[in-house]
Amino acid sequence: MSRIVFLNGSFLPLEEAKVPFMDRGFLFGDGVYEGIGVLDGQLIDNEAHLERLERSLAEVRIRNPYSRAEWTSLQEEIVRRNGMVEGFIYFQVTRGVAERDFFFPENAEPTVAMFTQAKAIADAPAARTGIAVVTVPDQRWARRDIKSINLLAQVLAKQAAKEAGAQEAWLVEDGYVTEGGSSSGFIVTKQGSIVVRPLSNAILPGITRKSLLRLSEEANIPLEERRFTVEEAYDAAEAFLTSASNFVLPIVTIDGRPVGDGKPGPVTRRLRELYLSMARVPALAAE
Repeated sequence: MSRIVFLNGSFLPLEEAKVPFMDRGFLFGDGVYEGIGVLDGQLIDNEAHLERLERSLAEVRIRNPYSRAEWTSLQEEIVRRNGMVEGFIYFQVTRGVAERDFFFPENAEPTVAMFTQAKAIADAPAARTGIAVVTVPDQRWARRDIKSINLLAQVLAKQAAKEAGAQEAWLVEDGYVTEGGSSSGFIVTKQGSIVVRPLSNAILPGITRKSLLRLSEEANIPLEERRFTVEEAYDAAEAFLTSASNFVLPIVTIDGRPVGDGKPGPVTRRLRELYLSMARVPALAAE
């Protein structure tokens, strides 16, 4: 069965979905996006993701074409049509189709595209073995808090990681880790405290990050919201990342150096279990 996607008001087979040549997303990268995890057929942290979408759209002055209820209905329908139990929903909104001109077009309608990606998240092999990251310079623009579809710097960073045999890149600015190419970065000190960079225009306000901070507080795990250097990460007891498509993943090497004993640590494993338990609550409630 062909994958079903959503484009500008219609659900249709992927092979039939066509975006106009003059769409500003293609010409300028003029748009924003969101990605939402799906577990047991349920949307995870969806209200927070839609809130962030609203903020991103407002920051770049693109009209939000749907209410939260309408977005949720579309997401649930695309999950249903694709029979997806576990994976990821990606959707983006561009400023629409217009003659190429840097100025905002006056009457363009936003372009909306949405698709699903089936993926094992809860029992992902990487969660058991851990992953490798490499550090690269952060070359992105100054408004990283906006979830823009301009991802060239991240593409280059993650390709550098792949070519180095790693699964993720940690972006570094002035000696401090900002975040991953498509994730939030954390370390765990030898005293057992979680350390994560505080929110600012320098990083994306990660939704999985936000939930994990709440869960760690509820579990009485010490937390420090502050910047950390690459050298501190090398010397950490544990490291991990969070994202909507991975939830919580342990990091076992940074730039080829083992983190701690080179295996997923107890704090990371506990946080992953806490997040999975939280994510499965909506599914249990629906039964």
